[in-house]
Amino acid sequence: MNLSFFDQFMSPSLLGIPLILLSLLFPTLLLPSPTNRWITNRLSTLQLWLLHLITKQLMGPLNKNGHKWALILTSLMMMLLTINLLGLLPYTFTPTTQLSMNMALALPLWFATLLTGLRNQPSMSLGHLLPEGTPTPLIPALILIETISLLIRPLALGVRLTANLTAGHLLIQLIATATITLLPIIPAVSALTATILLLLTILEVAVAMIQAYVFVLLLSLYLQENI
Repeated sequence: MNLSFFDQFMSPSLLGIPLILLSLLFPTLLLPSPTNRWITNRLSTLQLWLLHLITKQLMGPLNKNGHKWALILTSLMMMLLTINLLGLLPYTFTPTTQLSMNMALALPLWFATLLTGLRNQPSMSLGHLLPEGTPTPLIPALILIETISLLIRPLALGVRLTANLTAGHLLIQLIATATITLLPIIPAVSALTATILLLLTILEVAVAMIQAYVFVLLLSLYLQENI
């Protein structure tokens, strides 16, 4: 029973070939391609409005040097958003429930923001490790603590996204299993659990969007510290 609950997080395969790459590319096929026409359909208009909103929210706190990251941060936001939402559909696979994938996204981007700061303003970037006015006996311990907190940032990014999506999917499957099991036995309780399942599904849609936004927002804040 426990294994069946976690089977949904296994990467799908066909003839022994993992299909996780196809799972990552499929959401991009659902987005309409931009055209040169003056009048577009409602889907393209909605996509442009969403991209403008995301870019405005992410690039607002950054200065002009950080605007160079607009394309990669907006693309990452759209990719995580579509993958998380499509993963809530039945008989689908959510690649962002894999810690390896989330760490592969978080680690290089965090490292890029760190290298940006060390290259452009090394004294200010290293100054974050030792706040001004620190007592002399606390300097070694504080530098060690700040270094650990700096190095743990990509791990926190990947684990936060993985844990939230995994917990939500497991909870949905558990309540759905209880609803189906109780339907022939106690229909009234089954209807109650079905209502809870509907509310939980709405909550998970919000969590899927919020976690994608938080992942990219934290990256933009790390970038802001280093520019």
